[in-house]
Parts: sequence; C-alpha cells; structure tokens
Amino acid sequence: MSLKDRLNEDIKSAMRAKATAQLTTLRLITAAIKQKEVDDRVTLDDAQVLAVIEKMVKQRKDSIAQFQAGGRQDLVDKESAELSLLQSYLPEQLSEQAIRAEVATCLAALQASGAPPSAAWMGKMMGQLKPRLAGKADMAFVSRVIKEALGG
Repeated sequence: MSLKDRLNEDIKSAMRAKATAQLTTLRLITAAIKQKEVDDRVTLDDAQVLAVIEKMVKQRKDSIAQFQAGGRQDLVDKESAELSLLQSYLPEQLSEQAIRAEVATCLAALQASGAPPSAAWMGKMMGQLKPRLAGKADMAFVSRVIKEALGG
C-alpha cells in the first residue's frame, strides 16, 4: 500500500471515529501533497511524499520552538499533537551510532581517493548521504556529525 493510499484510509477511519484533530492534520498532509503535485505537475511517489511530510515535521518543530518562546502553551500542545501524527508516517529513525557509522563509511571512501580532508568535502558527503538517509535521519544532525568528522 502506498503512502498516499494509507493516508486516504486513515482519513476515512478518522471520519468514522469523528476524530476531528486527527482528521484536520491528515487533511493538511493531503493538501500539501496535492499542492506539490499541482505545482510540479507530477504524481508524487512515496519518496516525494515522505519529503513533503518531512518538511511539515520541520515546520512543526520550528513552530513549537517559537510558541514556547512566546509562552503559548495551547499552541505548543496543538503543534505537538500534529507533530506526533506526522512522525507516525515517517520510517523508523536511525540511531546516532548508525548515523555516525554511515558518515564514517562515506568519509573513508573519500579518503581512499587520496585527497586531504577539506571543507569542500562537506557538500560531497551530504550529496552522498542524503539519498541514503533521507527520511531515516534528521539531516541537520547528519550535517553536525559530518562537521565533527571533518574536524570543524
């Protein structure tokens, strides 16, 4: 079952259960997916749907931080509920050790080329790791691990 089919089934279930908060969030997800499809004039596959959901997760995390700074606990609770539902559609996240192992493997492959490590490797490593870790790891964390590995 594709991710879009799963979302549609979950919308139907939420409608039957009269779960309005969940239904609202699910409709936001499908609206974002449809907007992306209309904008790009394509039908999104599961990887692209995951990218849309990841973007929404990042937005919710940013909103939560802003609302906490503003002392708006009611909005923090609302965004947190949406965040937990969005995260349920993401694949299992890799552990910190697994991410560090991926970075180390990538770094070893680049070092095998004989060139000394440099800041330019950051882009090369992100380019190699992003397709492998997309949806499975927070790319901001991956970026920090790469900087540590490069000694910066």
